[in-house]
Amino acid sequence: MTKPPAKAVLRRPEPATLRNLGDTLRQESWGAALLLAGAIAALVWANSPWAESYRALSQTRFGPRWGHLDLTMAEWAEDGLLTVFFFTVGLELKREMVTGQLRRLATAIVPAVAAVGGMAAPALVYLALNIGRPGGAVEGWAIPVATDIAFAVAVLSAFGRSLPSALRAFLLTLAVADDLLGIVVIAVFYSSGIDVAWLAGAICATAAYWALARLRRPPAVVLFLVVAVSWYCMHRSGVHATIAGVLAGFATPALPVKRPRPTEREPRAERFEHLWRPVSAGLAVPVFALFAAGVEVSPSALAAAAADPTAQGVVAGLVLGKPVGIFVTTFALVALTRATLDPAVRWGDLFALSTVGGIGFTVSLLIGRLAFPAASPHEAAIKAGVLFGSLGAAVIGAALLTWRGSWRRRHPSLQHAAEGAVDEADIDLSSAD
Repeated sequence: MTKPPAKAVLRRPEPATLRNLGDTLRQESWGAALLLAGAIAALVWANSPWAESYRALSQTRFGPRWGHLDLTMAEWAEDGLLTVFFFTVGLELKREMVTGQLRRLATAIVPAVAAVGGMAAPALVYLALNIGRPGGAVEGWAIPVATDIAFAVAVLSAFGRSLPSALRAFLLTLAVADDLLGIVVIAVFYSSGIDVAWLAGAICATAAYWALARLRRPPAVVLFLVVAVSWYCMHRSGVHATIAGVLAGFATPALPVKRPRPTEREPRAERFEHLWRPVSAGLAVPVFALFAAGVEVSPSALAAAAADPTAQGVVAGLVLGKPVGIFVTTFALVALTRATLDPAVRWGDLFALSTVGGIGFTVSLLIGRLAFPAASPHEAAIKAGVLFGSLGAAVIGAALLTWRGSWRRRHPSLQHAAEGAVDEADIDLSSAD
């Protein structure tokens, strides 16, 4: 009697399963959960009896030396995998500028200007705590200027469900503008020894991608190879390699191309974002967090970080500078111009939302690594500052959003003005008379 064939324990998932997995990873809450899981794993591993294996893995090198690609695992996560994250950021920016919130000045002006204030204020707070102080380091001024959109939206969705949906639109637009400004900061202030020839090669490769992406049937393999060439040239140029991902995202058409394929029902920027966001949220960002967030949290290490002006500047910038910058800039713009808030939004709601903007994490950790390399005495303090500053902003933001929701429930007359909960359709927060 013959035995029945053994069933495979692990096999390729069914198409429906893959679609469901992709849809799950596209949700901000799941992206934030995986990012948090990567950070927690890094903290536990770096403070366990196997901490040496964590450091050894982070410093393990692979890649060809002849191409300056013999990078450590941590560097591959930062320069390589994180390029996927910045590619999706570039796609989102392109789509918002062409067809979304940033397309019309009346819609974008308030959150865009708030993003500028939300970057200037934490930078000034950081500098105030570091200039002229023993142990201070001004090169970390940009670390607290970023907002992590996945974490921020997850906190808003979890604790601000009864608040107006206009707040979500405001936060998304602010974060998009914040991402754009953060990319400029990385490209301008954290690039060194720029090689013009390699930079020109990256630009030419991006131009080739721009042309190919507008063909009726652009070959996916060729598109990928051209972006890889752009990434390599950018890596050799001295500009941070992830900028290649941003440029590719910007070069992707956000409007339907001429004579599209019959099955192509959406612009390519939207389709590419739909395809790559699960890779970004499910792989690139959590792995980067795994290698970037490993910091010792022993009492002595925390005491040393608390005494370091750089960590103090990061925490104060995220927890204090970010919300003050966003709120004060928005208030001044509304008071001094014809811009207005959505009728459903109260200033208390906006201040609660502003505190959520202090969740920096992903981009803050990246800028921290660029400003203070592994050999820097400030490296551990900066990581601790980003982690605890972002955690503090999240806790304060959650508490204030909960308070505002409770306040609204005690004033039911305001509920008719709130055109839906924050996790429903987006509504513009700002408009011009």
